Amino acid sequence: MQEQFTEVFTKYHEVITWSVYGTAIALMLIGLYAVLTKKNLVKIIIGLTILDAGVHLLFVGIGYIQNGTAPIFSPGNENAAKRMVDPVPQALVLTAIIIGFAITAVALSLVIRLYKHHHTAKIDQIKSLKW
Repeated sequence: MQEQFTEVFTKYHEVITWSVYGTAIALMLIGLYAVLTKKNLVKIIIGLTILDAGVHLLFVGIGYIQNGTAPIFSPGNENAAKRMVDPVPQALVLTAIIIGFAITAVALSLVIRLYKHHHTAKIDQIKSLKW
């Protein structure tokens, strides 16, 4: 079973890679569309979260190396450095996921407070946000 998966993955590696990039770009565009066109603050926050997920997927896709190994050096395996996956994008994405979650939680709590004060979550109906 593992050999079949490896054979299919090796055969269609290019298609899978471009589909990951395409999905990441599509997520970023959907999120950007929601941020720029929606008037409801909750929908804007959801758009930011979708945009964030697209960026995370793009970083993980960029950091991938086909047939890569874990970045752990061991005796007798000195040539493994050429095949090692770079751990920095993965660490950055993990950190960004936590930061994105915290920002989303804070933004939603601010929307709740704003809704309690103004009884609406639509930007154009909140009069106190005018310059």
